[in-house]
Amino acid sequence: MTAVLPVSGAWREGDPAGERRFLDVPGPLELELGGVLPGYTLAYETWGTLSSARDNAVLVLHALSGDSHVVGPAGPGHPTAGWWAGVVGPGLGIDTDRFFVVCANVIGGCQGSTGPSSAAPDGLAWGSRWPATTIRDQVAAEVPLADALGIDAWAAVVGGSMGGMRALEWAVSYPSRVARVVVLAAAAEASADQVGLCRIQIDAVRADPHWHGGDYYHREQGPDAGLGIARRIAHLSYRTAEEVDVRFGRSAQDGRDPLRGGLFAVESYLEHAAEGLLARFDAGSYVALNQAMNSHEIGRGRGGTAAALARVTARPTVVGVDTDRLYPLRQQAALAGAFGVSLDVVRSERGHDGFLVEPDQVNAVLARALRD
Repeated sequence: MTAVLPVSGAWREGDPAGERRFLDVPGPLELELGGVLPGYTLAYETWGTLSSARDNAVLVLHALSGDSHVVGPAGPGHPTAGWWAGVVGPGLGIDTDRFFVVCANVIGGCQGSTGPSSAAPDGLAWGSRWPATTIRDQVAAEVPLADALGIDAWAAVVGGSMGGMRALEWAVSYPSRVARVVVLAAAAEASADQVGLCRIQIDAVRADPHWHGGDYYHREQGPDAGLGIARRIAHLSYRTAEEVDVRFGRSAQDGRDPLRGGLFAVESYLEHAAEGLLARFDAGSYVALNQAMNSHEIGRGRGGTAAALARVTARPTVVGVDTDRLYPLRQQAALAGAFGVSLDVVRSERGHDGFLVEPDQVNAVLARALRD
C-alpha cells in the first residue's frame, strides 16, 4: 500500500491543507454483489491537525456529485470551490482548530478515485466492465484509508444525501470505529420514489447514442446529452416547487418569448446546471453512483432496519430539511425515532440542498453533535 499521508509531523512539505492526496490500495476488494476490484486508488484531502492520540479525526462524506474538496478554491484536481466551505473550518461546525478532517472521493467517482473512467489492469478504461458497487462497498473501500492514517476510530462520521447513506453504513458496519454519526438529508433505505428518480436518470444516460454501453472513453464524444438530461432531472428534485415558481414563474430568458423560440428562465437555469456538471463529471460515474444509491438498504441481510441500527454504538444525530421533496422529512423522523433521538430540522426554501446552503443552521447542529 503506497500513500502520501500527512500524519508524521504535519503536512508534506509544500502542500497546503486540503491539497489532494492519493492512497493506492492493492486489494482485492471483495464486493457485496460478487465482483472484485483487484486494487484501487482513493483521492482524499485533509484539514486540521491529527492529535498525538489520533482521536480527533472526522470523516466527511460527500453527496452524488461531490468530491474530496470540501473547503478551498477551485484548482488543479478540484475544478470547483469547496462544497461545504461554510461548515468546515476554524471555529465552524466542524472546527478544524479542534478536529482533523478527512474527505475522500468515493470509489466509482471521477475526481481522483478509481471509477469507470479509470484504467483497469489491462490499461484500458473500466467502462462497461466496472463492477456493480453498493453503498457498503463504498464504505469498505474507505477502511484502508483510516488504517493508513492510523485512525482506529473516527471521532465522527458526517455526511449528507449519498454521504448520509455512507455515514449510516459506517456506523452499522464498523460500530467500534465510529464515536459519533451525523446523517443529513438521508434515510435508512432508498424509497421507491428515490429509486425511480435515479433509474430515470440512468436511462437518460444510457439512451444517448454516444453511451456505447459504457465504453465511450476512447471516442471523441461521450453521452453528454444524456448526462445533461439526467442532471436537469436531479437538479429540479433538489429544489422545491415553491422556490422554482417564485424564482422563475413563467418569465422568459433574455426577453425572448418561449412560445416563439425562446426559453423559459427555468429552462435556462436547468441548462446551466447541466453544463456545470458536464464540465467536471463523468457519465459512467453518474450511472455507477446512482446505482449504488439505489442499493442503499441498511437492513439488507441484517434482519431488517431495527436489527441493523441496533448494531450502532455511535452517538447519533439525524438532520432533515423541512422542504426536502427528494428525501422528505418523514424519512429522517423515522430514522431518529429508531435511534430514540430528537430530529434536528433545517428550515430552508431550498429543498434537499438545504443541508448545503444553510450553513448557520447546520453549524449549530454540528456544534451540538460534536460537543464532548
